[in-house]
Amino acid sequence: MNPAVVEQLRKIAGRDAVLDRPEDLMLYEYDAGIRKSTPGAVVFPQTTNQVSQIMRLASSAQVPVVARGAGTGLSGGAISREGGIVVAFSRMNRILEIDVENQRAVVQPGVVNLQLSEHVSHLGLYFAPDPSSQKACTIGGNVAENSGGPHTLMYGVTVNHVTGVEVVMPSGEVVHFGGKAAESYGYDMTGFFVGSEGTIGITTAITVKLLRKPEKVATLLAIFETVDDAGQTVSAITAAGITPAALEMLDGWTLRTIEAYCHAGYPLDAGAVLLIELDGLRESVEEHAEAVQAVCLQQKAREVRRAKTEEERALLWKGRKTAFGALGRVSPSYYTQDGVVPRSKIPATLAHIGEVSKKYDLIIGNIFHAGDGNLHPLILFDIRFPDQLERALAASKDILEYCIAVGGSITGEHGVGMEKRDLMPVLFTQEDLDVMAGLRNAFNSENLLNPDKLLPTPRMCREIFGAARNPVLVQEGM
Repeated sequence: MNPAVVEQLRKIAGRDAVLDRPEDLMLYEYDAGIRKSTPGAVVFPQTTNQVSQIMRLASSAQVPVVARGAGTGLSGGAISREGGIVVAFSRMNRILEIDVENQRAVVQPGVVNLQLSEHVSHLGLYFAPDPSSQKACTIGGNVAENSGGPHTLMYGVTVNHVTGVEVVMPSGEVVHFGGKAAESYGYDMTGFFVGSEGTIGITTAITVKLLRKPEKVATLLAIFETVDDAGQTVSAITAAGITPAALEMLDGWTLRTIEAYCHAGYPLDAGAVLLIELDGLRESVEEHAEAVQAVCLQQKAREVRRAKTEEERALLWKGRKTAFGALGRVSPSYYTQDGVVPRSKIPATLAHIGEVSKKYDLIIGNIFHAGDGNLHPLILFDIRFPDQLERALAASKDILEYCIAVGGSITGEHGVGMEKRDLMPVLFTQEDLDVMAGLRNAFNSENLLNPDKLLPTPRMCREIFGAARNPVLVQEGM
């Protein structure tokens, strides 16, 4: 990094708000994925004006900029590919306003997801999007990746709960999309911005919806002998006209690993379990809980347990939300993927993942949002052995290509980032990608914001779309 640029960053944000020593930058060369790339400098702004000045400096010096929240992302989205400036938002972590009457909150991007719900809990309100990393991930990062979580099935992903954003553009200009209103007219710029993975602008304030806490919550654990029976049950519950707040699935290997870690009460001899949550009015919840139990038993569940206390419910969810941490006890490294398939294709996709596990001689666990077909295969490997990393990457590509083949997608909530961008031409046509690039370029014409993310390079597109003439190019390009 040019020392003059670093010195200007210190003038903007303060001397203690800029890192440029190699030993400090190492902490920002990775996220929760498997890629690494060292930035040239890291800056910690505290105000929108400072972010604006940083963008003006970067634009003038033609230095790439990457916005970063808590670094819990799983697609390499918060990594600086060009040795540029990482703008870290850990110091912009204030809740700016709580509007109880309109059920809105205005927060800075560094606010931790769970902290917002805890802050408004005494008002009978909460923030619905709940990624598994919600104890650490930030709302700014959730907006960038359009994050989901277990309760996506009923409540939707982040974009369904954001009504306005304050954005700093590459030029340093500060603009506002949306606001507190429930509906907006004209182009939905807020919806366009959410999920753009930091390639359009940098958000410095976010207006979100707050929901009333439900009157009643019921949490069920359905236990199955086989993964296939559990997978079939997901479609059966939907076919019965019931939409749970959450419908999660864990296979036997994964639940045993979790149980050894946190003792959530999962059955060690099960082939799979479904963690099912229903919420709403008391009468409706009770009726649906009975109906769900009946469907599960019809679909060969050997038992359906219901949490009797809030402590039991919290323990079941602790198992689900600490699953990724539990894997650290059994494997030095693992690759978490994020594909989506139609619910009816879940059993076949799980069978294919089993075949992939054998093909590449790697353990692959399954824990995922079954209700909306959002799979999270966990590919275990030892990063100290390059051949294992190569096999893990090949297994991941195989799984995601299968998801596309059965009518699904390469991401449900983790984003594309750098890890899946080269699969975009498999999912989209060249015309689709041209439109996306045109939209990005309208706001980020010099590609200084999060370069080499989300959209593939022109070379990669040529290789993928030329596959019919030369299939070898696809294999080399991925």
